[in-house]
Amino acid sequence: MNNIEQLKTNLLNGGKITREEAISLIDAPLGELCAAADEIRTHFCGDTFDMCTIINGKSGRCSENCKYCAQSAHYNTHCEEYPLLSTEELVEGALYNYKRGVLRYSIVCSGKRLSESEVDSLCESIRAIKKACPISVCVSVGLLDEASFSKLKEAGVDRAHNNLESSRRFFPEVCTTHTFDDKIAAINAAKSAGLEVCSGGIMGLGETMTDRIDMVLTARELGVKSIPVNLLNPIPNTPFEHNSTLTEEEAKRVVAIFRFIIPDGQIRLAGGRGLLGDMGKALFHSGANAAISGDMLTTRGISIDNDMKMCAELGYRVKFAER
Repeated sequence: MNNIEQLKTNLLNGGKITREEAISLIDAPLGELCAAADEIRTHFCGDTFDMCTIINGKSGRCSENCKYCAQSAHYNTHCEEYPLLSTEELVEGALYNYKRGVLRYSIVCSGKRLSESEVDSLCESIRAIKKACPISVCVSVGLLDEASFSKLKEAGVDRAHNNLESSRRFFPEVCTTHTFDDKIAAINAAKSAGLEVCSGGIMGLGETMTDRIDMVLTARELGVKSIPVNLLNPIPNTPFEHNSTLTEEEAKRVVAIFRFIIPDGQIRLAGGRGLLGDMGKALFHSGANAAISGDMLTTRGISIDNDMKMCAELGYRVKFAER
């Protein structure tokens, strides 16, 4: 029995992969690795496919200097700028997605954190959304404290999103206006408020595969089950504008290793999926079982209709994971 089979068998029997074992998969045969990851995904998650969409709820003028981001005020990217969207606009977006079979609707807001008044305004909008339709609501609202997350939970939010972005080691190369520990504090605050958490990162910032593994191991330690996998789409006039994009082979290995680390989670293809020739289709047989559909914050994505068609072709059913 080779290393991949040993690790797979251990996971199927309820075991957990170590950091050293995950690192050993970096050089494992890709075909065998992806097939094993797909088998692990089938064992733990069946045909469940978790589909969500995002809306750019507040855009631009962000105080943070994340080197990949079009919305940072530190870079001349000509990003569209506007304050928190109105309740009417957010409800309209929720209804549009719900009627197309989308499970989750995430309101993503630029900035280090929402102000207290913005949190209160967003709570009003979320109550209106939940009154209009039963779609699950997620928020990406920065480095809030437990009290603010509790307000959002009470208003009807189910999940908070806050990407770790990369490993603790590499994070200072990505952003210096907040820290990796700030991220962890916000994630723990959301969990303390009773929210689920979605947290992953961006591949292609200049990090190593070991950095990617360490990021997901941190997410596992935090109890995170939804891991967004973003592939860097280099934005002109940002510090990472000349970074190379990941190949399909690199992306497949990332997804497969992440599945080994969190066997029962949602490995979620997110931004940059459209850079792949097959729009990420092969990755859904390499361990991925979730996606952000529709447009991203400042870049084009894959349409909901196309994603629904792809799910049917691959034998997936769009539904919530069993808890």
